[in-house]
Amino acid sequence: MKKHIPNFITLLNVFCGCVATIFAVMNRLEIAAIFVALGIFFDFFDGLAARVLNVKSELGLQLDSLADMITSGLVPGIVMFQLLAMSQTDGWGDGSHFFMEEGQLKLMHLLPIFGFIVTMASGYRLAKFNIDENQTSSFIGLPTPANALLILSLPLILLYQNNDIINGIILNQWFLIVLTLLSAYLLNCSLPLFALKFKNTSFKDNAMRYIFIIISIVLIVTMHYMAIPVIILFYVVSSFVQDKF
Repeated sequence: MKKHIPNFITLLNVFCGCVATIFAVMNRLEIAAIFVALGIFFDFFDGLAARVLNVKSELGLQLDSLADMITSGLVPGIVMFQLLAMSQTDGWGDGSHFFMEEGQLKLMHLLPIFGFIVTMASGYRLAKFNIDENQTSSFIGLPTPANALLILSLPLILLYQNNDIINGIILNQWFLIVLTLLSAYLLNCSLPLFALKFKNTSFKDNAMRYIFIIISIVLIVTMHYMAIPVIILFYVVSSFVQDKF
């Protein structure tokens, strides 16, 4: 019985990803973000449950990546689609302007499709992860959940931070295009990134992890949703420094 517990938790990630997809398509991006966060929560604890119960399996590995493909691959692509669509208009719509106008698909409205590069890059990254035996205690390239949090933070910043300058940057189509390409690169680059997996409680063995967690908490308390992209940047930079020195 216990061998099915981690897989059930993974299926809860699938469920959250499906619900998030619906809300992302409806352009209710703040609700989509909630379900993506829940999915990532289940994604973390399915692995923890498998380790605690000692029931790791090939099925669990494949199922985990399939779940991540929905929650941390498809949903961020739809969110980027919606943000790019919003960058072409003056307001927060439902995305319906993309599809038809007087019976014709407008060329200028094809830009939002570019956002699905995030989904494509996520799928490629997850496929590589499944066959890579070197990503057990660390990652090669940005994990898809971290990338999903980065992209899902943008609509939350728009809705709740209320900063005209930042909003203008986020809804700039060139910023979104560059971020999409940067996201695709970070997902599949060869940069080693540390994982938040503690084999023991020793500060000496986990100094970077403890420092990262403490700084992340301080940033969230002081910067709220704006902290998320800063934390992801700090994660990448600190992993690079740790790898080089």
